[in-house]
Amino acid sequence: MHESDVRYGAEGREMVGFLAFDDEKTGSRPAVLVSHEGPGLGRHSRDVAKRLAVLGYVAFALDYHGGGAPLAMPDAMERLNQLIADPSQTGRLALAGLDVLLSEPVADPRRVAAIGYCYGGVVSLELARTGADVKAVVGFHPGYTPPRTDDSKKIRASVLMLSGTEDPFATVEQRNAFEKEMREAGVADWRIELYGGIGHSFTNPDVDALNIPGMAYDSRADARSWDSMIRLFDEVL
Repeated sequence: MHESDVRYGAEGREMVGFLAFDDEKTGSRPAVLVSHEGPGLGRHSRDVAKRLAVLGYVAFALDYHGGGAPLAMPDAMERLNQLIADPSQTGRLALAGLDVLLSEPVADPRRVAAIGYCYGGVVSLELARTGADVKAVVGFHPGYTPPRTDDSKKIRASVLMLSGTEDPFATVEQRNAFEKEMREAGVADWRIELYGGIGHSFTNPDVDALNIPGMAYDSRADARSWDSMIRLFDEVL
């Protein structure tokens, strides 16, 4: 298995992403761009890339903060607030990661998906809003930013958002606004899959150590959401 850190530049920052694919397999294969949770690129997103590689994908976990490692929480929040205020920058960061992924000879540019966790779900959706040729966008416990219907008209991907009903960062009102946005933008294929009684960061076993209300790992929701992603990939990739 090929696993390597990849340094690249984006928006004036040195980024350090993580690439994984099965180097014993020949030929091109579907490509998946992975966007990390809010604090930064850590073990969770690297493990996701490795899991995808085992399944036959080439996966690149991008870095949207810089440095290739999680930030201290105050620094991460400051950075996230900057990105939330400038969605176009978020889209450019996603495009920079996509460029790295597609520069790999084994990546099939006709079969590309973007997935993300927490704010990484926003990053993946912003990539689709640029009009990039991605076949699927999947957000795991994503944020739902204020609607931008005109930009969402550029989405060509199948969109799957996977949320817990008790996620304090993805309220009913925000989910309803997203649904309205997808309808008004005419996005051809989109879904929100809800998990009852589940909070934020339900895919990350490390989150329990933080002891933050509304955030907890849930093994069943983790497995169900992963299976939903794979079924979508089987359809469109």
